Parts: sequence; structure tokens; C-alpha cells
Amino acid sequence: MKKHNFYAGPSVLNRGVIERTADAVLNFADMDLSLLEISHRSKQFQAVMDEAVATFKELLDIPEGYEVLFLGGGASLQFYMVPLNLMGKKAAYLNTGTWSTNAIKQAGFVDKVFGTETVVVASSEDKNFTYIPKNFTIPEDVDYFHYTSNNTIYGTEIRKDFDCKVPLVADMSSDIFSRPVDVSKYDCIYGGAQKNMGPAGTTFVVIRKDALGKIDRPLPTMLDYQTHVKKGSMFNTPPVLPIYTCLQTMKWYKEMGGVKAMEQRAKEKADALYTEIDRNKLFRGTVEAEDRSRMNVCFVLNDEYAELQDDFFNFATERGMVGIKGHRSVGGFRASLYNGLEMESVQALIKAMQDFEKKH
Repeated sequence: MKKHNFYAGPSVLNRGVIERTADAVLNFADMDLSLLEISHRSKQFQAVMDEAVATFKELLDIPEGYEVLFLGGGASLQFYMVPLNLMGKKAAYLNTGTWSTNAIKQAGFVDKVFGTETVVVASSEDKNFTYIPKNFTIPEDVDYFHYTSNNTIYGTEIRKDFDCKVPLVADMSSDIFSRPVDVSKYDCIYGGAQKNMGPAGTTFVVIRKDALGKIDRPLPTMLDYQTHVKKGSMFNTPPVLPIYTCLQTMKWYKEMGGVKAMEQRAKEKADALYTEIDRNKLFRGTVEAEDRSRMNVCFVLNDEYAELQDDFFNFATERGMVGIKGHRSVGGFRASLYNGLEMESVQALIKAMQDFEKKH
């Protein structure tokens, strides 16, 4: 039986990407050695790093003056590195879910140590993060405005680059390469790779070089972006296998037509599933329609059918659906439609929902 992988992360990857990675694990670059056992400073892996950086810049049309880094620690480490490196006096944050809440908390630690100020300009916590706040004001006296573009747990997404007079910083862990981005508006874009780029183990950071070196405070070597810029992500041993897989994913994006093609695929998949959720008498979406994520589709059974939750989960599992259980803080169901997921899997889930409706 074919498996349809809706896990929220680590998540589905293109099959060809997995196969090329498996080949490299056995014999990398015709060296008769595994990618897992060669030096990260070998010319063969340096070529991988160079191509990964160049391809990332090409896909997002990144202008001059930016560096692309591949680091460890996940987006969670970036929650602290960003304010540590970029917040001189004050920073503004938008709170739209669990991960932005965590980012705000980490910025608060910088406040306590260095006397900076983190302000939350708006929050959707009042309605359990089921919408994106509107009509808020971004202060002009801050060093940057931070937001999380896609909320994997609650299923909301911001698909625009804010127009404001201060630099933007964004956690794009789960929707990177799913739409074009005007990188020139940002001082920093970061994210874990394990949703739309590759396996867990590496973190991408796009950083504006002239935003660095302005903070008058001592920075730990490993937490200083300039350390990694100067060393080309090779200050310490990088996560070689995840970076290799990220490169293969980005090459696949190019083969498929680039970011605009990925955006069209994302729209088609999400539209198809949301249309079924809205039509089906058993189910309903959990967030405001205008703020629905294309990457993480969250839905529940209507109240009168709530007792069928386990039945539907088992019904879908028997048909090859994997990873559709909602996050524990939300419940219900979540189908993650990342770039590597094919429309065939979305159609299989829709068919399962329709068959379950007929049964009940």
C-alpha cells in the first residue's frame, strides 16, 4: 500500500532526493567513500556547500549583500541568536502561535541581560491563535520587526512581506520556497530545514551583512553570526548529510520550475483540500478562512460527529494516511502539504474523507 506522508516535520521529501542522498551515503562523488565519513573540508564537500549557498540565493533571487548560512541548533537557537545579534535597544514581535511565543520568550532573556526591550505589537492568543492579527502598528523606533510566516501547529500563514520602515526578521521554517519573497526587506530570514528543505539537522539563515557588527556587547563565538559568515558555515563541523539533502531538494525545485512553480503547486493542493473540508458535512476548518495556511491544513470533526474522531483516524490510516493527527495543543487533524507532497496524496485524503462521509 502506498503511504501518504502528512507529517508536520520531519516530513515528506521528494523520492528522487531521498534516492540521491542514499547513493551519496554509499558512495559520495565517486570517492568510494560514504558522505558520512569524509572530511567536511574536502574539496568534494566544499563543492556541495558552495552549490547549496548559490542555489539558495538563485531560487529566492537574493540580492547582493546577504550571506546564506547552514548552522545547527534549529530555529529554536535562532530565537536567541537573532536578538542577541540584531537588537540594540528595542525589537517588535508579532505573536501568532507557539513558535513566535517561544521567540518572544528568548528575546526576553536578552532584555534581562542587556537591558533591551521586546514589545509585542499584536497577538492572536485570545482566540487560540486561529487568526492573524490585523491593523496593528509596527513601531518605527525598533531595530527590527519579527514574525513567524507559517504556524505549523495552528494552521495560519502570512503570505506577504510587510511594508514598514524597519527591517524585517522572519522565521520561515515551514513555508520557505513555497512563495517568492522580497529578501531586500529583511535583515534576517531563518528556519529549520526539516519541513520544506531536507531532513532535521541543519538550519538556514539568510543574513544581511551590513546589519551585523552594530551591537556593542560581547557575543559568544558560536552565537555570533559574523563567526559563521567569515568561515562560510565551516567554523565547526557542519551537518554534512542534511546540507547535501537540502541541495538535492533545491535542485529539484529548479527542475520543477522554481519558487513560482512551487507556489502554484501549494495553492492547488491547499485549495483542493480546503474545498473538501468546507463541503463535507462531517468536518470543519479550525482557523479563519482568510488566514488559512497552505502548508498545514488543520481541521476537526463537527461537534455532532466528534465521537467519530478515532474512527476517522483509523479509517484514513487503513488507506495509507500517515501523520494526520493534529498537534496535542489543538487536537483534531492536520495535513501538512509541504512542497515534497504530491497532489496524489491530497486526492487520496479527500477520497478517504468522502468515503467516511458516505459511511456515516
